[in-house]
Amino acid sequence: MTCYFRHLQRVFSKAGIIVTDGNKRELHMTIHSLAGVPYKDCPGVWREVKKKLAADEDGFVLALKKAWKDRIGPSG
Repeated sequence: MTCYFRHLQRVFSKAGIIVTDGNKRELHMTIHSLAGVPYKDCPGVWREVKKKLAADEDGFVLALKKAWKDRIGPSG
């Protein structure tokens, strides 16, 4: 499910997101949403995320941080 997560450790760190076994699925779905790729299309989402990171890594980090906070709420 999270085959590309190992490549995003720096992005998660910059966004202040700590990946746990308990939040991987929600984080995975959040990234799919940001990438505009249907859920469970791991190769497709990684392809789109790489494009977004190459174009504007800081923008992607900010978008991920906001989307993650919106998904988990202020207490997460």
